[in-house]
Amino acid sequence: MRERARSFRFAFAARYTLPVKQHLAVSAVGNDRTGIVHELSRVITECGGSISESRMANLGSEFAMLLLVSGNWHSLAKLETELKKLGETAGLTVNVKRTEPRSARTDMLPYSIDVVCLDQTGIVTSLSGFFSSRAIDIAELSTRVYAAAHTGASMFSVQMIVNVPTRIHLAHLREEFMDFCDSLNLDAIMEPVKS
Repeated sequence: MRERARSFRFAFAARYTLPVKQHLAVSAVGNDRTGIVHELSRVITECGGSISESRMANLGSEFAMLLLVSGNWHSLAKLETELKKLGETAGLTVNVKRTEPRSARTDMLPYSIDVVCLDQTGIVTSLSGFFSSRAIDIAELSTRVYAAAHTGASMFSVQMIVNVPTRIHLAHLREEFMDFCDSLNLDAIMEPVKS
């Protein structure tokens, strides 16, 4: 009797346990046109997936999308097939990769970096080198070129989120970063990310 009850509980638990969420990293690039976001998001929804995170931007005459999609194993397997079909019919270059969500880092503090300067070669390389040499992780990076309001000069803007290890002395890091930016004639702000 006891064995039968245990067997029943196991079968019940296996049947009614929520499916484990899995994740798929998706990148898609195609000619910029109206409806491209709808086409991609519709396929994701129809396959039973859910967009957890996304970044989308115009890059020249192209439109680029990066997405983290969650769902059960069956939904994501179907989505992998359907995204390949969408890529072929809609003229998109689509790449998919199974992944895991990023775990919370309690040993890091997120900081926001904003930099503006005259457009010049090597700014991203210089900034990324500064943080890399100090084992500081770049979590997000966004750049753009624009014309200055009054002069029309070509300006370059960088927004970053960096994860600073808690072992690093923040006042010293901020001072080093500001000196570094001054040496390259970059206007910069470094502040903690507001929760």
